[in-house]
Amino acid sequence: MSASRTTEAQVIVVGAGPGGSTAAYHLARQGLDVVVLEKARFPREKVCGDGLTPRAVQQLVRMGVDTTASGWTRNRGLRFVSRGHTLEMDWPECGRFPGYGLTRARDDFDDLLARHAAAAGARLHTGTKVTRPLLDRAGRVVGVLATGEDGRSETFTAPLVIAADGVAGRLAVAVGIERLKKRPLGTAVRRYFRSPAKHQDAYLETWLDLRRHDGRILPGYAWIFPMGDGRVNVGLGVLNDSRTGSMEMSGLLDAWLARTPVAWGLRDAGNAEGPLRGAALPMGFNRLPHYRPGLMLIGDAGGMVNPCNGEGIAYAMESAELAAEVAAQALARSAGPSRDRAMEHYPREMAHRLGRYYRVGRGFSALMARPAFTALVTQNAVRSPRAMRFMVRLLSNLTDAPASDVMDHVINTVVRLTPAGTTRGAARPVTARTPAPPGRGEGSDGRGD
Repeated sequence: MSASRTTEAQVIVVGAGPGGSTAAYHLARQGLDVVVLEKARFPREKVCGDGLTPRAVQQLVRMGVDTTASGWTRNRGLRFVSRGHTLEMDWPECGRFPGYGLTRARDDFDDLLARHAAAAGARLHTGTKVTRPLLDRAGRVVGVLATGEDGRSETFTAPLVIAADGVAGRLAVAVGIERLKKRPLGTAVRRYFRSPAKHQDAYLETWLDLRRHDGRILPGYAWIFPMGDGRVNVGLGVLNDSRTGSMEMSGLLDAWLARTPVAWGLRDAGNAEGPLRGAALPMGFNRLPHYRPGLMLIGDAGGMVNPCNGEGIAYAMESAELAAEVAAQALARSAGPSRDRAMEHYPREMAHRLGRYYRVGRGFSALMARPAFTALVTQNAVRSPRAMRFMVRLLSNLTDAPASDVMDHVINTVVRLTPAGTTRGAARPVTARTPAPPGRGEGSDGRGD
């Protein structure tokens, strides 16, 4: 057996998606020694719509990413299509968020953010697969065990591990943090198509009347997102709920594409590039708690996808920035109760920022699972520019605080008056173990993404 290597750091980030790279960037900028472990090598594919709302654009600007450079495709807003009606809505221009969105393919986008974090000082290890967390005698996470690309065992130790390992949340599961099954989960599929007619569209197009084979409108939507390089990203996402019945995503996509105009080229399978890919969407804080001693959960690992619209990248990046801010403050203190109290600020602040809004979103998702409400939205709301303007702000979480107009005030008031609900979750107790020697990790198996 090859010998184990041991690396020490102040923070270990598992996963170099948008959340992981954002956390690493902000940590490195604050002078912390941060190691990022990514199982793949860049560039690598990720299932995604590739669309970035103004919330995500705001995060890119905060990181100093030049979104005017080559590779970014800017859009003005959303185009809604439903039951023969079409309505175009520009992104709201507000004080907090820019009035435009972007698209960029995830294989390139994730690579760019990872290199941005490395340029800030993060130590990036690709081709490094995390296999399990390391625990001390009290059950605190003190590092991870990984396998390098050469097959050698590697031990990484740090006072804090940030799990950015995606929807499976293997590190969280390994310490007993399970998914809350009553909270929403979505399923999405996507594929690239060559489409000269649509690849430079000024709007992200969404079709709200997504139909099952029996004609029933489903709680979800289909999309056509322009990539600006001759391609479009097409796909659909559906809320998983016992009331919606079983569905075959590939068949749903084919049936929807058959409804698009022939001139767009989306009916012709010969225009497709790459395989159809699918992924789960963990919504509305469906994994809690977001902090267990020594371990923070960000992005999809913490179930942070917006239950209103399926957006995940912006919230991964926002939680990552907060995690980095809290970690820097906590690690400036001596190890012990004071540091632990500082770390606990992370889940409390996440609950403060998004707990009430996500509870509103979970309520909206429950309503969308009811055919009568889905029919109301898809048939009537799309005919009213004012109603859809309100829906865009609410469902995309794009309001000013304090409010800049009546719509902002109404939305902010609804969210503020919504009870936050529980943000603690339930978890299995972690059995205390003797600290693992180099090359031998303790704890349940949990692979990092």
